[in-house]
This record gives sequence, structure tokens and C-alpha cells, in this order.
Amino acid sequence: MPFEFEKLKVDGLVLVKSRIFPDERGFFVENYKKSDFVKAGITEEFVQDNLSRSVKGVLRGLHYQRTPHAQGKLVRCIAGAILDVGVDIRPGSPTFGRWAAAELSAANAHLLYLPPGFAHGFVVLSDTAEIIYKCTAYYAPECDAGISWNDPEIGIDWGVKDPLLSAKDRALPRLKDAKL
Repeated sequence: MPFEFEKLKVDGLVLVKSRIFPDERGFFVENYKKSDFVKAGITEEFVQDNLSRSVKGVLRGLHYQRTPHAQGKLVRCIAGAILDVGVDIRPGSPTFGRWAAAELSAANAHLLYLPPGFAHGFVVLSDTAEIIYKCTAYYAPECDAGISWNDPEIGIDWGVKDPLLSAKDRALPRLKDAKL
């Protein structure tokens, strides 16, 4: 099997370790194989792929979409390195408000799976980074929402003090004030 699925400390978050097949020409990596993901319990259908490029110190997030367009995501860094973070925002979940993170890089070819009901964010660790991510729902601007990256009640250790943020991300509310 070209993937190893590791459940993280927050229920629902899965680190997917891809097997890298290197040779003298370069390497080959399977990014997604529905049958393997279904065997691992990841059964959502992915309907949209996105690409994001950012420079060192950029922090994007914490973003999510509200119901009825809540998105699950499968994230991979294809150039550089990021710290990728998921926060459980599912009301009633035993891990509500808890977070887990994984370093994703072009070198390790790991992916992070975040089911619907998670806020997502990342900070760029390398000079630049490019990520691709699959989504289980189409982008719906009317359901677009987010949480402050530095909400003290969540307490994410991003490893940066003054990240580069968009105006939108600087204005995001704390989890206690967010529309879920």
C-alpha cells in the first residue's frame, strides 16, 4: 500500500504518509487513491482542487465553511514546508476546540486530512511554499468563516510571533464568538 494512515490526537484528523518511489530520474508519489482512503475510513468525495503559494512567515487561517457547505480537506505541500493545523469546531465533539498539527513538506510528501467541521490554517516555514488541497464541497462565499489564529483559548503553537496575515485573517473572531 502506498499510504500509511496515522490518526492524530484530535479525533478525525489523519496524517497520511505517502510512500516515495525514488530512482536516478527523480521520484514518484501517489497523492490520492480512493480505494486506499476508503479502507482507512476516509469516504468523502472530493469535488474541488486548489493551489496556494506563500512566502516565509505567511500564516493563512484559521478558515472553514459553515453548513450546508462545510468542507473536508486533503492538504499536501508540493514545494517548501509548512506547519499545517486543524482545529475541531464540531459542536458537541469531545475534542471541540482542540488542535493538532503536522509538518508537511515537498520532501516528506505527507498529507493532512481534515474532515468537515474543522478549521484549517498553515504557516510557511521555508522561503516559499506551495500547497495543493482537495475539498469535499465547493467554495461557497456565503458560508465562508474563520477563527483568529492566536485565540488564547485554543493556544496553537505556530512557532512564529509576528506572522504575515491578510486583513481578513487579522479581523477573524475568537472561537467563542465565531458562527459555527
